Amino acid sequence: MKFYSTNNKDLQLDIKDAVIKGLASDNGLFMPENIPELQKKVIDNLKSMTLTEIAFEVLNLYFTPTVPDAKLKEIIDDALNFDIPLKNVEGNINVLELFHGPTSAFKDVGARFLARVLSWFVKDMGQDVYVLAATSGDTGGAVANGFVDVPGIKVVVLYPSGMVSDRQERQFTTLGRNITALEVKGTFDDCQRLVKSAFLDKELNKKIFLTSANSINIARLLPQVVYYFFAFAQLKDKNKDIAIAVPSGNFGNLTAGLIASKMGLPVKRFIAATNINDVVPEYLNTGKYNPRTSVQTLANAMDVGDPSNFVRILDLFNKQLENIKKTVTGYVVDDMQIRKTIKEVFDKTGYVLDPHGACGFESLKTQLSDVEQGIFLATAHPAKFPDVVEEQINQKVEMPETMKQFMDKQKQKTEISSSFDDFKNFLLKKQ
Repeated sequence: MKFYSTNNKDLQLDIKDAVIKGLASDNGLFMPENIPELQKKVIDNLKSMTLTEIAFEVLNLYFTPTVPDAKLKEIIDDALNFDIPLKNVEGNINVLELFHGPTSAFKDVGARFLARVLSWFVKDMGQDVYVLAATSGDTGGAVANGFVDVPGIKVVVLYPSGMVSDRQERQFTTLGRNITALEVKGTFDDCQRLVKSAFLDKELNKKIFLTSANSINIARLLPQVVYYFFAFAQLKDKNKDIAIAVPSGNFGNLTAGLIASKMGLPVKRFIAATNINDVVPEYLNTGKYNPRTSVQTLANAMDVGDPSNFVRILDLFNKQLENIKKTVTGYVVDDMQIRKTIKEVFDKTGYVLDPHGACGFESLKTQLSDVEQGIFLATAHPAKFPDVVEEQINQKVEMPETMKQFMDKQKQKTEISSSFDDFKNFLLKKQ
């Protein structure tokens, strides 16, 4: 299978080159030349399959034969060695818990798979590969821990100063070794701009081999398709129409769900749940896409004012707004409602939401009908946001063992401006 640039369908690469490059040379994102459908017999048998078995059925359609079946299974088994349970919260509302991986965030799924497949792709290159990752919250920890000590790969994580929680920051600033953390004086959008600019700088690319670990990389995105099928496999009532609410920042998560739908996942519709950074819900309502500087909120991983993966969503629907609106609706949740939802859900059900999950729950509850079955994605463990969550539920949130290991370690970080020249010079000096 070939993968084309969203800016030019004639610019095509195979999966290996698309993953290694990360971003197309024309600044487009890679997309598969076609979306393959899972066989009906596979979908009918999902309930009897494990997470890794479902992952192989999905991912071999994109990575085979470039990655041999045996190697792909090995990569999947190693990357997805944790559970992703579906739990009922109340009535017809269910939650898919995506925070049981090593950094307690949904991005463990894509980052761990990418680290392993990229390591296999570059093993014979004879030079170090620099992986660039911009983070507004959880990407940094997932990428850093996915790639730590991987031979031949050096990771540079860029994050906006003062805009990630202390517990999130510690997951990528305390590792050292082949992981470098850059605290950027700016917003997440500045971090994302620096990464994209690096890929387009000819002088930099002549001296350093660069690739991306953000969801702009197709090998970060495709593994996320898997857990939508796994969620469906765990649903007890599959006879009702299904609606899925996706907390959305850079919109890779929703893109993966839409790809799953086109692969045959029987979902009626998706809800793009955002905080007040509502560029995409605004587009769905007005038809006008108006990117702008992101605003800091309690759901910080969704603080994105110009989401990269929006171009992939446009691509999936041939840039037809009316077609997108048949499948996707938008819903905006502000900080006041986030706090209120965390408290109300805990008081009523005992379930503890993080701020991002609160956006998902609220958007789903508001739009779900009685004849539908609903799923929202819980993308991060609530212990990552103690100041917000514990204040609302009036008790401590138990920290997972995987998070405790970072708390007593020293942060190692370098402050830089949001100037591309400063970032470029930093990378060149690392040579």
